[in-house]
Formats: sequence, structure tokens, C-alpha cells
Amino acid sequence: MDLDAYSAAHRDEWTRLDALASKRSLSGAEADELIDRYQAGATQLSAIKTTAGSTVHGDRLSVSLSKARLRFTSAGSNVLSQLPRFFVLQLPAALYRLRWLTLAVALATIVVAGLWAAWILGDPQVLANFGNDEDLKRYATEDFIDYYSENPAASFAGQVWTNNAWIAAQCIAFGITGIWVPYVILQNAQGIGTSAAVLFSVGEGDTFFLYIAPHGMLELTAIFVAAAGGLRIFWAWVSPGTRTRGQALAEDARALFAVAIGLVLVLFVSGIIEGFVTPQPWPWPVKIGIGAAALGAFLFYMLVVGRRAYRAGETGDLTAFEAGATRIYAS
Repeated sequence: MDLDAYSAAHRDEWTRLDALASKRSLSGAEADELIDRYQAGATQLSAIKTTAGSTVHGDRLSVSLSKARLRFTSAGSNVLSQLPRFFVLQLPAALYRLRWLTLAVALATIVVAGLWAAWILGDPQVLANFGNDEDLKRYATEDFIDYYSENPAASFAGQVWTNNAWIAAQCIAFGITGIWVPYVILQNAQGIGTSAAVLFSVGEGDTFFLYIAPHGMLELTAIFVAAAGGLRIFWAWVSPGTRTRGQALAEDARALFAVAIGLVLVLFVSGIIEGFVTPQPWPWPVKIGIGAAALGAFLFYMLVVGRRAYRAGETGDLTAFEAGATRIYAS
């Protein structure tokens, strides 16, 4: 290849590519032209590098291509301008897609916790493993209640937030194994069932619900959503449908990354309630009402806002969002 002749033959094309890439705004026709010239320029740069390696002409063309690429990969909008669409469309749509799995996880947890509590209560020998009558009474009337107030509220709220966020992240990250999510569900249900059995055994069943309900309604729902996300990832690998397994995993993982971000915020709210509301000496209708209002707001966001976003064509896929945010718009 005569590099000088090749460069001279395409110089006008490269000049036009650079001019389009440098423009502040583009019309629809100019945006199409930029993409066409970018594709042609990429092919020409490949030919130059294959034939002559690194050259001045090739480096200049590479710079022009980089500028053009930025116009349709990162120049559409900044992070702050993307946040409204993320919270109004993408996140609720991703949550909405998990609604039935979330319900299944919730029902499974309730059933397992109930059966576990019934087994403990129905066998005095099993119950005795948790202590004698005095130990059980002290746990129900002191330890269980003091757990929510033995540390400063802010410190306790931060602790439960990070712990629950870590559990939620594990459900989504390790869901593909098919083992981790059932393990978390079983462990969580056993913990709830054990505490319930101990408190009911000494006549403190009302204490169990009164201290769990304010924060637990939102907190447990968030964990159920995380578990549902992990199961969805696993199912995308087992049964990808018309997609390849790689495509199915990539698409669902991108949507569930949005869910993970959302759950961090939801669990922050439940942590605030657990740290600042649950241990307060307020009337129980007030405390449970706060928890119910928080859960109601989340379910409205997930089911009502999510359904609207989903019906509008939003899937929760981050790639779809990025494409919309970075498209070249006409002035």
C-alpha cells in the first residue's frame, strides 16, 4: 500500500469525520452521516495498521475516530441527568419483573418459619436446647428487646443496614449457583422461626410481632426481592429461552444491578426505622404504622410505578438506559 496516496484519497472523508465529531450539536442527517463515516474510518484504520503498523496518518485517524466514538458512547448526558430516568423508569421496571418470584420467596419463608417454630414448640426436648425456663423468659423479656437499644441508634442503624445490604448483594451475586439463595431463605426462615418459638413458649408472642413489624415489613421484603433476583439469574442460566445463555445472563444481570442499587436504598430506610423507631417507647400503632407506610410506599413503587414503566417498554436493562442516555440528539 502506498500510504501517502491512500491518505490523500481519503483525506476529505477524514476531515469531514473530524468536523462532525467536533460539532456541538448534530442534525438527524448529520448524526447518521457521522456513524457511516465512523464505520468507514474504522475499516480504513484497520487497513492502515495491518499494512503499515503505527503511522502518523493512522494515529491522526485514530484520534478522529475516538472523538466520533465519544459522540455516541458517552456524550449524551451526565450522570445527574440520568438519575430521574433510572428512578422513574428503569429501577421500578426491574423490580416489577420480580414481583411473582418475590411473592414465592415470601410465601416460602413464611411456611418454613412457621413449620420450624411449630416443630420447636411441639417438642419440649428441642425447646430445652435453647435453655431452661428462666433462660427463655430472660431472652424474651430482656435480650430480644434490648437488642434494639443496647447500642446508639445511629450506630445500630448503620450496622443493620450494612449487614442486610451485604446479604442482599450476596443473593444477587451468588444466585447463579442455584444453592446460595435457598440457603439464605432457609437460614433466614429458621432464625425467624426460632425467635418466634422461644417468645411464644413463654407467652410473649405479641412482643415478637411488635418488635419485628416496624422495620421487618420493609426489611424482609427487600431481602425477598434480592432472593428473587438471585433466582432469576439462576433461571436465566438454566432456561435462557430463545437467547443464548451468555445473552440471558448478561441481560438479566444488568437489570439486577439496578435492583441491587435500589435495595441498598430501601435497606437504608429499613435500617433507619430499626435504629430510630423500633426501640422507641411510642404507642405501637404509631411504630407499626410507620413500618406499614414504608412498606406501602415501596410496594406502590414496585407494582404501580413499575407496571407503568414496564408497559411503556422499559425492561430495567442498563444497556437500554445507557443507549437512551448517550444517543446523539438534534439541537
